Amino acid sequence: MKKKYKRILLKLSGEAFQGKEKFGIDFINTRKIADELVQLRKDGIELGIVVGGGNIFRGRNIPKDSICPATADYMGMIGTVINSLALQAEIEKQGAECRVMTALSIKEVAEDYIRRRAVSHIQKGRIVIFAAGTGNPFFSTDTAAALRALEIDAQVIMKAMTDVDGVYTADPKDKTKNAKKLKKISFRAALVKRLNVMDSTAFSLCRDNNMPIIVFKYKPGAVNKILEGEMIGTVVS
Repeated sequence: MKKKYKRILLKLSGEAFQGKEKFGIDFINTRKIADELVQLRKDGIELGIVVGGGNIFRGRNIPKDSICPATADYMGMIGTVINSLALQAEIEKQGAECRVMTALSIKEVAEDYIRRRAVSHIQKGRIVIFAAGTGNPFFSTDTAAALRALEIDAQVIMKAMTDVDGVYTADPKDKTKNAKKLKKISFRAALVKRLNVMDSTAFSLCRDNNMPIIVFKYKPGAVNKILEGEMIGTVVS
């Protein structure tokens, strides 16, 4: 079956790696993620991945009188590198080629991020994992996903969530607000209604460059179903 997109940027939260664990990496769960990514690559999909680090360290939860925000953000970036290396290892066990490229220079374990090299890797059929966010404090991994998607000429950003299955008219966890799930919404409408799609910097990048975003709940096979045209989650475009 012909796929809807050829080159995608998949944004995975750190929580996707912890599975049933409360902290850290569940390698059985990580292997399942790798299985799906390898199959997508076999089906001809060109893949860039941005991972979060919330399963290891979440800087925004640190008390401000404990660690300065910049240091906390750098600690979170290192958490994304750990997740990226774990995912790379599982992908390579399947026989697929994978490269971790990091915005922080850690040459012993990963390549420095260079846009032209990243595009070259993708063109050669390698799965590329972008680690350490943008390499700058005060920017989220959502912003990194938007930036990398634009840099590698991805056709869409697929934002995989672990707690919600799309964009809602209000907080779906608040039962008093009668939140309704949206199948499609424009950038302008999402902005006017102040819907939480991505952080404001990431959202602005996507809006200004017409980069569509699909927000969905991550489950095995969900990405492939979206690529085959099934309406899963919410499309923001």
